[in-house]
Amino acid sequence: MATATTAHPTGHHGAGSHTVTLRVWRGDAGGGEFQSYQVLAQEGEVVLDVVHRLQATQAMDLAVRWNCKAGKCGSCSAEVNGRPRLMCMSRMDTFKPDETITIAPLRTFPSIKDLVTDVSYNFEKAKQVPAFKPKPREADGTYRMFQEDIDRVQEFHKCIECFLCQNVCHVIRDHPENQRAFAGPRFFVRLAALEMHPLDTNNRLDLIRQQAGLGLCNITKCCTEVCPEHIHITDNAIIPLKERVVSEFYDPVAWVLRQMTGRNGKK
Repeated sequence: MATATTAHPTGHHGAGSHTVTLRVWRGDAGGGEFQSYQVLAQEGEVVLDVVHRLQATQAMDLAVRWNCKAGKCGSCSAEVNGRPRLMCMSRMDTFKPDETITIAPLRTFPSIKDLVTDVSYNFEKAKQVPAFKPKPREADGTYRMFQEDIDRVQEFHKCIECFLCQNVCHVIRDHPENQRAFAGPRFFVRLAALEMHPLDTNNRLDLIRQQAGLGLCNITKCCTEVCPEHIHITDNAIIPLKERVVSEFYDPVAWVLRQMTGRNGKK
């Protein structure tokens, strides 16, 4: 059972300020517990602001990862009141004045210290994605593409690698034994961006089916729900990839056509 401790903020309350209760997980890979703090919150602030004030005034050794404070680096991912969020995009005025705000590290990844987790799993998965391989240029030295093809993949490039989608994916969250055989939603987005690019010639469908473990995804859309960039991960990346894999490996009509025409490359 977690032990709660209480401390008092320093400084004076200004206009529009109030004291909030933060319940923050403190610990490391060996274990830990939630500790409670009374911290000053100012009007217009976000959760990360209050965490920084806690770090500056009461818990100087609190470990927290952050960088841009503008919702574009993905560094300050955490679970706020049980929901995966970017702390810099979680406004304090969305909570009730007397509501306790519980802040925990991303549960899917191993703990390093306090709110910082080891997300190196994602970087190892990134190494397995074959690079972009463009087709030869046209005779005049240019590439030609249709605007609708560009529009289709542009959405995927909005990913800020906050790994919130990886964190909520129950295939790896509840079954760590799947990690070696499952890339996760962030990398299905990356694979979709490459597979659907009008100039790319690499065929990654066998890798997607086997090494990336696309078949393990049962499209619950939990990844889409937490994406701070509002990428339609399930509908626009995962399901189209599943359709391509089915057409390539399990559609008997497509198989016969490939045998007849000799077309076995990327469609």
